[in-house]
Amino acid sequence: MTTPYPAADGLVRVYPAETPNGTGLVWAHGGGFLFGDIDMPESDWVARQLAARGTTVVSVDYRLAPVPEEFHPGVEEAPGHVYPAGSDDMVTAIRWTREHADELGISLDALAVGGTSAGGNLAAGAALRLAGTAEAPALALLAYPTLLAVQPTPDAELRAALDANPDADRFGPASVLRMYENYLGGSIDDAPLPAIPGNATASDLAQYPTTFIVNGDTDELRVSGEFFAATLAEAGRAVDVLTEPGTQHGHLNRPEEPAAMRTIERFAARLSALVA
Repeated sequence: MTTPYPAADGLVRVYPAETPNGTGLVWAHGGGFLFGDIDMPESDWVARQLAARGTTVVSVDYRLAPVPEEFHPGVEEAPGHVYPAGSDDMVTAIRWTREHADELGISLDALAVGGTSAGGNLAAGAALRLAGTAEAPALALLAYPTLLAVQPTPDAELRAALDANPDADRFGPASVLRMYENYLGGSIDDAPLPAIPGNATASDLAQYPTTFIVNGDTDELRVSGEFFAATLAEAGRAVDVLTEPGTQHGHLNRPEEPAAMRTIERFAARLSALVA
């Protein structure tokens, strides 16, 4: 693979495809909106794997939300940026990629947006902001995304799996709500739809791009992805959602797990289909 390089005044890192197939992906890491970076595996490793399979990946070093005082034991308070900073960065990265598509070897009809966890939220929100315009991505690839600040209650099977594995039970109602309030810099009431894409109605999603969602298995955020997929289906949009068996939240950040490569292959196949 050609060596990755920074671009767009440091906003992105470009991973040129080893053998370009014309596809491109603007990609966002996770981290609860306030942690993570483009060097973590679910950013760097994912980008390298997809670039090796023909997709030029543009990884976005978006602005993070602040770390509040006493957020978590041992974690220091830090300044940051509330919504729409990270979302604006995603839209800017998509526009930059489109402007440089020719030199990047990307077909504009084969440019996707995607991300993991909170990055999946940013990707979904950016796709919502651009839906119905000439800048809209062709595909949204979302890995275990968080899309709702107030989630539906897990079904009995998922609740039992979470109860049996306390380490996986990290996204209860209070923690998810706090994450969104921190990201928004205040109440979730009247939050813009791109900040909480799962709040969108079928009519809001009438021009949303084709979407592929891979959820974690023992992961309460799974209900978020499933809920959003159901609304897209109600809107008549092309959407597929699956649960990666045997996974907890964040499996793309653990490349040593077989499930990480399974998801890479799923994403690579979806991207390749854009130019089939």
